[in-house]
Amino acid sequence: MRAAAVKRHRILLADSGESFPCGEDEFILRAMFHAGCGPLCNGCCGGGCGICKMQIVEGAYHVEKKMSRAHVSGEEAARGILLLCCVQPRSDLTIRHITKEKEGR
Repeated sequence: MRAAAVKRHRILLADSGESFPCGEDEFILRAMFHAGCGPLCNGCCGGGCGICKMQIVEGAYHVEKKMSRAHVSGEEAARGILLLCCVQPRSDLTIRHITKEKEGR
């Protein structure tokens, strides 16, 4: 018996207009690296360092791994500001880079 194919979605980077594919079983940060897109920020890839913090502005997603609350508050998570190393897509997504200036810090 053949396993069901994993759904793939398109991730659009709003800042640059670049896009890349990402499967529902992949973390967005890993797919971004494989595609060579975006700011290519890399840290622990485990939800603890906060380097891959970006905002999902449109689309459905699933948070698969715990994120450090030191880097993503509950209020930020409610606004779609998340660590991409912990998130998998459930539809096509539009994301944008978060800088300290955009966060109002």
